[in-house]
Amino acid sequence: MLLYDHPFSPYGQKVRIMLREKGLSFTQSLPTGIGAGDNDDYARHNPRMEVPALVVDDAHTLYDSTVILEYIEDAHPTPAMRPADPLERARCRMIEEVCDTHYEAINWGLGEIRFFGRASDNVDALRAVAGRETAQLQQWLERQIQPSGWMSGADFGWADICAAPYVMMSGIFGFAPEQGSPLSHRLDRVRARPSVADTFAEAKVQVEPMSQVAQLLEAGLFKRQYRDHRLEWMIRAGGIDVVLDGLAKDNIRFTDLTRFTA
Repeated sequence: MLLYDHPFSPYGQKVRIMLREKGLSFTQSLPTGIGAGDNDDYARHNPRMEVPALVVDDAHTLYDSTVILEYIEDAHPTPAMRPADPLERARCRMIEEVCDTHYEAINWGLGEIRFFGRASDNVDALRAVAGRETAQLQQWLERQIQPSGWMSGADFGWADICAAPYVMMSGIFGFAPEQGSPLSHRLDRVRARPSVADTFAEAKVQVEPMSQVAQLLEAGLFKRQYRDHRLEWMIRAGGIDVVLDGLAKDNIRFTDLTRFTA
């Protein structure tokens, strides 16, 4: 299988962890023009021009990380990453949804600040909101830890895979779980798994190169992906100017974005 991915993508990270937990072989490829939308070949695999996308065979490509995880689990059920109990499965899906939207939006906003040098006049205020909301999410995740020490039930599984990339990224942005807390202990335990250690190592080497993306933005070779949850968080947190500036630099026009400030 071929996985189109970027080492820093939390959506891609959870797919790589899952593939490695299953012992499945795959190759990785970083599509060019991923943000600028000028790679017609990759657009055949994912018209949204985002990562990840998994090429299963010559006739089948899947995109959207949740869809990919579900395919991997259905096609390769052993070892099982989903708990057997329907309610526990639903709880795992809930954790994934919260992480992929609420948590991801905060980390994305912090990436705008750190990697792209945005919000120069509002950094402290935005980081204060991010820190407060990250702590709330981490407290919620702590309550999801089961007596086994995992979030997914008796064993490491779906929810652990989906939460790990976001908690790890919080540490990069200066908002790691409190040292000695249950979530901190759980993250250490998750990091010890080879599938996670290898995946996090790939992200670590990309921290500094990510700052170079700002140069690609200025050259028009990369555009931000303004997902709805990212817009909602940035505007609500007081970063409307960051959004407007980014839209202008990316040559994106909204007819009346000011309605969000009402």
